Amino acid sequence: LLAILPLAMVHTLGNLFTNMSLGKVAVSFTHTIKAMEPFFSVVLSAMFLGEMPTPWVVTSLLPIAGGVALASMTEASFNWAGFWSAMASNLSNQSRNVLSKKFMVKKEESLDNITLFSVITVMSFFLLAPVTLFTEGIRVTPAYLQSAGLNVKQVYIRSLIAAICFHAYQQVSYMILQRVSPVTHSVGNCVKRVVVIVTSVLFFRTPVSPINSIGTGVALAGVFLYSQVKRIKPKKA
Repeated sequence: LLAILPLAMVHTLGNLFTNMSLGKVAVSFTHTIKAMEPFFSVVLSAMFLGEMPTPWVVTSLLPIAGGVALASMTEASFNWAGFWSAMASNLSNQSRNVLSKKFMVKKEESLDNITLFSVITVMSFFLLAPVTLFTEGIRVTPAYLQSAGLNVKQVYIRSLIAAICFHAYQQVSYMILQRVSPVTHSVGNCVKRVVVIVTSVLFFRTPVSPINSIGTGVALAGVFLYSQVKRIKPKKA
């Protein structure tokens, strides 16, 4: 449990920063910034696992960074709090992935992905629960929600559905990772991000300029290119 505690801490921070970003900027913009996850993965893997990137991998990161920068410049909902929260979530989530890999490599009889994720999630709950009760405790009581003019039943039901969907998404993600290669998983993640961005733009009617769309497209194309470069890496070794 002590060995898993750092994983639980960065997992908690990753989810916390993601939700902070979603509260500050458009959903589509948050996920555009989160397309920079491969950049953080490469840097952290080099620092902690000694996996030095090939020139091709480094080259594939350029369109990701450029696309995010272009989308940021033209984003109507842009603010620094939302931007840095999303960047911090990238750092936290990729730290969790790298530390998870390091943990699983070190242990002879290591936990499988599903069990490890389950333990991380339970520990994250105990880490964040006191903070939540201290900072937001009174705001989730029926009396407070009603005084704010909100439909109490609707808030509780939507929160429950969101929690179930979010946990199921991450659980299934780990299950898929156990059954396919990391490259296939990253391609699936790229497709997922496209679906999330397009759906959120349509659902929330987010204003998107042509240049913003190009920036998002370039960033996502960079993520796909990164996954393909990672696939050919073993052949060159």
